[in-house]
Amino acid sequence: QVQLVESGGGLVQSGGSLRLSCVASGSIFFFTTMGWYRQAPGKQRELVATITNGGTTNYADSVKGRFTISRDNAKDTVYLQMNNLKPEDTAVYYCWASLSGSWGQGTQVTVSS
Repeated sequence: QVQLVESGGGLVQSGGSLRLSCVASGSIFFFTTMGWYRQAPGKQRELVATITNGGTTNYADSVKGRFTISRDNAKDTVYLQMNNLKPEDTAVYYCWASLSGSWGQGTQVTVSS
């Protein structure tokens, strides 16, 4: 079982930046695609970005050009750099590991206008 722990959320003004981190326990990190999802109040959870173990990335159209996903396999950590944040980015952000289907507990991101 893989455990995922997110950090880095918070309150930021529109146009600001945040960097989320997700540390994975267990031995599968090197082999698994990792991703970030988000869920706003009253909405379904949606994909934000994914990164394969080889470094191939994929982004939701709404965050392309503003968010960057990356990973450090030596640290079993995946990151989400979020720039030019908008109020519509407000949500709980969840880390996900594809191989185990594991989810983190989520970290709140709030963007004020």
